[in-house]
Amino acid sequence: MTITAAHIQPIVALIAGVLILIMPRLLNFIVAIYLIFIGLVGLGVFKLLKIG
Repeated sequence: MTITAAHIQPIVALIAGVLILIMPRLLNFIVAIYLIFIGLVGLGVFKLLKIG
């Protein structure tokens, strides 16, 4: 299976959801990281760096 940008967002969302359920105090931190990551993916930064 090839992982594309379309697969990354649901995987990150699933991991973030599980971490929030385990440790609710991390909610702000996890949401911030998630938003930064999705923003970078949306801008194509990882394609420019030839990651993935």
